[in-house]
Amino acid sequence: MALRGPAVSTSAVQSAAPAGRDAVGSWKPFRLQQQPFFDDKNRAFWILQSVGWGGYFFLRSLSGIANNFGFNLIIHIALLTATGYSLTLLMAAMFRRLIKMRPVMTWVSSILLVLIASTAFSAIEVWSHATFIKPGLRPEGLQFFGSIILTVSLLVAWSALYYGINYYLLLEEQSDRLLRIEGQASAAQLAMLRYQLNPHFLFNTLNSISTLVLLKQTERANAMLSRLSSFLRYTLVNEPTGTVTVAQEVETLKLYLEIEKMRFEDRLRPRFDLEESVCRARLPSLLLQPLVENAIKYAVTPQEEGADIEIAARRVGDRVVITVRDTGPGAEDHWVKAQESTGVGLANIRDRLGQAYGPDHRFETESNRNGGFGVTIEIPFQIEPAEEPK
Repeated sequence: MALRGPAVSTSAVQSAAPAGRDAVGSWKPFRLQQQPFFDDKNRAFWILQSVGWGGYFFLRSLSGIANNFGFNLIIHIALLTATGYSLTLLMAAMFRRLIKMRPVMTWVSSILLVLIASTAFSAIEVWSHATFIKPGLRPEGLQFFGSIILTVSLLVAWSALYYGINYYLLLEEQSDRLLRIEGQASAAQLAMLRYQLNPHFLFNTLNSISTLVLLKQTERANAMLSRLSSFLRYTLVNEPTGTVTVAQEVETLKLYLEIEKMRFEDRLRPRFDLEESVCRARLPSLLLQPLVENAIKYAVTPQEEGADIEIAARRVGDRVVITVRDTGPGAEDHWVKAQESTGVGLANIRDRLGQAYGPDHRFETESNRNGGFGVTIEIPFQIEPAEEPK
């Protein structure tokens, strides 16, 4: 049956062959190259068309030989096979246009086309039967009606197979297109969530630099600008939809904390507790930076004594558990309220985790009455394929 659409230029399927010598005489094995059957639609059409009508010729010839009809029957069947082959080529050319029309036009026109082709096929069959099988015999009544019914059934089956295959291929194309669109939308969403972070962070840092300049603390302002430059250079290298290792994420956090140290000095007391086994685990880039930034804003800033911030990561089976805790006023829950209003921070991280891992992640917050707020993130343990342990 025919297949709609332009041909795709691809290599044909190659069968396995014994090893052979190349130009310099060394032995190289021939590889079996596999290609989806419908990748080249024209090639698939001609294969199915030829195999189908070849099978028709073979089965009818076998039946005639079994019933001792003689050599003239082979000529008769060969003529019918050529007729069917040619008529279905014309039908394929018409169906290729009809399939693009409205459904009502497609079906009505297809039925009329099948009836016309069946009439032509039956007329040729009757003439051939009267010429090669039983000269002078002209089928009438039920004989002629039976011939038409058989021909109509054959061409209807061919047409159904044609439309069935083409609609299946159209459905597959639409599914592939939908998957690509969903992938692009997901990537765009991840990029948007990631890009929310840089303006938010830049505003706070530039505001601090501006304050230092107004206070004429130029050396500290220059140092903060230098660290800001290093931080941005480090973060912008990574794709917004990409992943980094836990070790790389921690290095980014340290660059960020060096900038904040210029503002808070001893009031900001960060501590890292990382298991060596999780350093190669991968996670979305800049996933933890908003947690630390908000810990500084809602734990360090409002307290004269500042606060401790602990970033810990450990491996539990095939999972990575990351926690960010502070010793701020957790019972008041200012942090959570702030995130619900700004949309940056906890809400951003929830969305990024959902985009990256779907339901295969855990995100929890905890606030102690005696002070302190914490966030726990649990994600699958994933590393680069080249780094997988043997």
